[in-house]
Amino acid sequence: MTKEEHKINIPFSVLDLVPVIQGSSHKTAMESSLALAQKVEELGFKRFWISEHHNAESLVSSATPLLIGYVSENTKSIRVGSGGVMLPNHAPLIVAEQFGTLATLYPDRIDLGLGRAPGTDQLTARALRRERTESVNDFPNDVQELRQFFSASNQNSLVRAIPGEGLEVPLYLLGSSTYSAQLAGALGLPYAFASHFAPTHLHDALRLYHGNFEASKQLEKPYTMAGINVVVADTDEEAEYLSSSMKLFMLNIIRNTRAPLPPPIKDMDEVWSPMEKAHITKMMEFTFIGSKETVRKKLLNFIAETRIDEIIVVAHIHDQEARLKSFELLSEIKQ
Repeated sequence: MTKEEHKINIPFSVLDLVPVIQGSSHKTAMESSLALAQKVEELGFKRFWISEHHNAESLVSSATPLLIGYVSENTKSIRVGSGGVMLPNHAPLIVAEQFGTLATLYPDRIDLGLGRAPGTDQLTARALRRERTESVNDFPNDVQELRQFFSASNQNSLVRAIPGEGLEVPLYLLGSSTYSAQLAGALGLPYAFASHFAPTHLHDALRLYHGNFEASKQLEKPYTMAGINVVVADTDEEAEYLSSSMKLFMLNIIRNTRAPLPPPIKDMDEVWSPMEKAHITKMMEFTFIGSKETVRKKLLNFIAETRIDEIIVVAHIHDQEARLKSFELLSEIKQ
């Protein structure tokens, strides 16, 4: 391998679910997310995205645009956005107005990532949507409508997004299957795959995206991002220990317990069954745990295999200082 091939030359970004730490408050979770955004901005990360989740005791990212405003107001240069807004939950006009407001307040810093899942259970989804009949099948039309609201050409329409119109807020399509990959390619939009929890279709989705890509006003050539879980510490052993919180978090997901992020434990085999272990191991296929050197080697292989343009990192670490240090060590991998 040449010296150039040993380098990681693509941007690093962050996807934050705003996790609630066991024994801590919702406000602390939000403040910790802001502290992380400020830290990764110092470290040169490209963007900081916040997800949309509802009815989850473990996450407080339900009012995504408000948190984006909170982070944007207290940072200076890092791009801030949604990873993503679950479009079936919202009327495109409302989203255009919200993100138009954000883009007006924080010019050239706001990203709008869009997903087509509800980001919650079906009962909560119905509560969010009330009488709206839109479903995931309406997603392509909703994306196009949202795109139109942001365009300058919408100024003569009877329904306008003010502010928002003419701002051309950049859109990103998110997905965990091949559907959004094909749509992102056809619309000429950047594509982010949720391989941090749904790894199965990553390679198929990337291939379909490139195969279907058509240049657009926003994007001349394909641009891909992949979500991965990363825990970096001084030693492989410490990183493995810290990563047990993330494994417990995923265990709560498949058990539907939705509990706050627990502290790490020494032996996961004491709490999960062999079937649960196999399930979570598969979910965490694209997870990179270890020292800087261990993670660097894994990342180089991942980038070579996927040829992605950007990595977006998720890190469920119980201790805030260890979480910040993990991102600091990750940034040193590129140096």
